[in-house]
Amino acid sequence: MPVYKAPLRDMKFLLNDVFDYPGHYQTLASGENATPDIVDAILTECGRFCEEVLSPIYQTGDEEGCRLENGEVTTPKGYKEAYDQYVMGGWQGLSAPEEYGGQGLPASMGLFKQEMMGTANWSFSMYPGLSLGAMNTIFLHGSEDQKQTYLVPLTEGRWGGTMCLTEPQCGTDLGQVKTKAEPQADGSYKLTGTKIFISSGDHDLTENIVHIVLARLPDAPKGTRGISLFIVPKFLPAADGSVGERNGVNCGSLEKKMGIKASATCVMNFDGATGYLIGPENEGLECMFTFMNTARIGTAIQGVGPAELSYQWALDYAKERRSMRALSGKKEPDQVADSLIHHADVRRMLLTQKAIAEGGRAMLYYAARLADHMVEAHTVGDDEKAEKYDDKLGFLTPILKGFLTELGNEAANLGVQVFGGHGYIREHGMEQIVRDTRIATLYEGTTGIQALDLLGRKVLLMTQGGAVREFTLKIANFARKHLTNKQLRPMAIELLKLTAQWNLLTVRVMLAARKDRDVVSAAAHDFLMYSGYVTMAYMWLRQSAVATDKLENGGDESDAFYQTKLATAEFYYERLLPRAQAHATSMLSPTRNLMQVEPDNMAFTG
Repeated sequence: MPVYKAPLRDMKFLLNDVFDYPGHYQTLASGENATPDIVDAILTECGRFCEEVLSPIYQTGDEEGCRLENGEVTTPKGYKEAYDQYVMGGWQGLSAPEEYGGQGLPASMGLFKQEMMGTANWSFSMYPGLSLGAMNTIFLHGSEDQKQTYLVPLTEGRWGGTMCLTEPQCGTDLGQVKTKAEPQADGSYKLTGTKIFISSGDHDLTENIVHIVLARLPDAPKGTRGISLFIVPKFLPAADGSVGERNGVNCGSLEKKMGIKASATCVMNFDGATGYLIGPENEGLECMFTFMNTARIGTAIQGVGPAELSYQWALDYAKERRSMRALSGKKEPDQVADSLIHHADVRRMLLTQKAIAEGGRAMLYYAARLADHMVEAHTVGDDEKAEKYDDKLGFLTPILKGFLTELGNEAANLGVQVFGGHGYIREHGMEQIVRDTRIATLYEGTTGIQALDLLGRKVLLMTQGGAVREFTLKIANFARKHLTNKQLRPMAIELLKLTAQWNLLTVRVMLAARKDRDVVSAAAHDFLMYSGYVTMAYMWLRQSAVATDKLENGGDESDAFYQTKLATAEFYYERLLPRAQAHATSMLSPTRNLMQVEPDNMAFTG
């Protein structure tokens, strides 16, 4: 059975050399204890936990799945034991405030942890991952009493958490939420309704589960302006903070899914369940989405993770599996045939996976720095700074979430292709990566929703193209610095051309949309993918600039490491980046070719 290996060398290259996280942490109050030695120790120990504990139960968890019996959900064999080790290691509170039992480290440390966990075993990582969403919501919007009651056991990992948004009649359009919340004399509320697709809705890993639920008060306005947010625990807390009586919330069924089968995705029924208002009345969406940008960064990990995992396993297989002779002549004359890795087409697939994984990781780590500043600003109550960094993240997160998950799916499928027929067989694990990864382009908003958010809201409506101008100026300034370097010049020139084109495309789409509103929806997907390819190109130039410097002046890694970085960047620019031009052409195509066929004429059947 294949085993995950934490890519610590690449992670440390990005953290220490490309993005200067040691210097970054010195600017944060929460970074005081995030010294290079501490960060290195945390990454190493987390990598060990993922390799030795989470990776071995990845495939077995998929085979067994979750079970619902007598109203209780049981996770696969080994999950409870793994979770207990996770709690004992203090991993849940890594980036949580110290006053509530956490370690108070920067938010980015939690993302690095989540990347390794999600790559080793995405299904497992979703349980503590959903708890983080509940923790963030309570920390920002809960009363001090709610924080003491719920945040402390959540931070310790004794309790789990969920985010209950979706209902049978609505997914992204939360204005259709119907769950009701009736006020009670004691200040609590009785919630009645059904939520679907609730990850970690019920399980046996923790002694209690804290549901963060969207619902409507009796006199609430219609639409999104009439939604409030509530804390609804599975077991009501006792006066001493322990678990009390069972609440009126239960798992009605488990979804039968394509993948992530070891993650309990539940239909949750609220039958007069006792809940407690969190945040102001009718402002539930604002409260729920305060940390949505950081949540989307977390989801973007499921683009990088499968690319990394599938690449690791495909690379090992390509080195061992022998088939035919290389077209340029025998590479292993003592063997019956040459290894797959000597075939150019196999190299194409492997390098595509590598470029996606390492380029995507750089995009995540770039955004994580912004998230650190935003979270710290929220913590100290600096609303102006928090809004500034939230806006920067708001532009990047749909690109990260939409683009990286689409490429993660591509990379996972390429892994199956490298294995050939064996990739289609379950025992090798490659088809599981494909199944598990497919959901990533759907939850937290489909790629189409991310694209509309990027182009329609962040670029056109909110900034009139300003978000693109600001980001491309940063890219262009970086590229100009490297025009005199012979090795980096071709990449720098190409990137400068792309920044100019990105602005031109934005203006052209904006002008076309004034005459035809459908232009925004028609162009959005191509605009997002174009934005993703250019952003990744920026990340590869940044890595190349560091690699070039280290080759000249020495670094912590071998020359081969830095040379491979440069070679991968060259591959990306010459083989993958040209895709951006196809998206540029497509996004300017008129809406007529999409909208002229009448719905009744879309299919003609007997």
